[in-house]
Amino acid sequence: MSLLLYLGIPQQACSSTFSAETYRQPPERWPAATTHPEAGKVPELAPLPPLPPEDWHTPASEALGRQLFFDPRLSGSGQIACASCHDPDLGWADGRRVAFGHDRQSGTRNSMSILNAAWFDQLFWDGRAGGLLDQALQPITNPIEMNANLEDVLSRLNRIPGYRQAFSAAFGVGPIDADQLAKALAAFERRIVSRPNRLDRFISGQYDALNDQEIFGLHLYRTRAGCLNCHNGSLYSDGQFHHTGLSYYGRQYQDIGRELVTGQAADRGKFRTPSLRDLAYTAPWMHNGLFPSLRGILNMYNDGMIGSSQLHPDLPPLSPLIRPLQLDTAELNALEAFLASLSNRPLKLRPPELPTGIPQMD
Repeated sequence: MSLLLYLGIPQQACSSTFSAETYRQPPERWPAATTHPEAGKVPELAPLPPLPPEDWHTPASEALGRQLFFDPRLSGSGQIACASCHDPDLGWADGRRVAFGHDRQSGTRNSMSILNAAWFDQLFWDGRAGGLLDQALQPITNPIEMNANLEDVLSRLNRIPGYRQAFSAAFGVGPIDADQLAKALAAFERRIVSRPNRLDRFISGQYDALNDQEIFGLHLYRTRAGCLNCHNGSLYSDGQFHHTGLSYYGRQYQDIGRELVTGQAADRGKFRTPSLRDLAYTAPWMHNGLFPSLRGILNMYNDGMIGSSQLHPDLPPLSPLIRPLQLDTAELNALEAFLASLSNRPLKLRPPELPTGIPQMD
């Protein structure tokens, strides 16, 4: 049964009567979206808003954070920087299925791009960090990632004259501490923001930014395909956690997801909805990085994923937002074409010159 029929809407209402002209107008005049009742109030697709202000985010703290982000001296080995897994040339991810960390250890999850992280209240695939300040130091001390002792890192930074001067300019005179380190890193990461894409331009009134096929894909995204239920608003993500059946529970690649944070069996297999902004530059996709093909992902959702009847008995049901869609080839082509409009290559960023004054490592 299709999602449309599940919601009691005739299937033909979204295809045979479609006209691209109904979208060449402000979003408040677009055809009504078709969303699932359990998705709640779903925000419309929109350009990114202005960056929310923070009193600790200043030009000085941002410039300092940029140096720290690219500095491998924040790691235990002196060989891994934040940029090792969040490369500006790779969509601020790393292009790998899972990241390599300390001693070339493989992580268990795909490196989620940090583009637009400033607007998310919960970070990482399982939401274990409550925003950028909470997230900033976790990779530094993670034994599989940068494997550093935080006190050793702070001691090292305090002995580098260039960093002492930069921290004093950003936060005032005094020893460099963990709070300042987190704020500096977070200040730089807040500036890692997507450039306006073709959909943004279309929404802003440049109606030739999308062709008719892409507009049909937009229509499907908001109606029969059900994408808007989870990938909505300016981030194309609801920031919530959903069970889509890809936890591989009881098999190779098992990952219980959100349950690791909450301890609740109801959260087993749930992962945060990734943003679709700039998705063309953040492959491979999903929390385990096992999916290099966007069309393959669309085909899975079109089939309703694996279906709750095939789930391991210890797993909760799939999200109620998952239903077979019954999109035909032309509709899948249109949806894929529309998704291509959501990306604009991130700005290239030259790594900064790093402060010197002591050897690379103690």
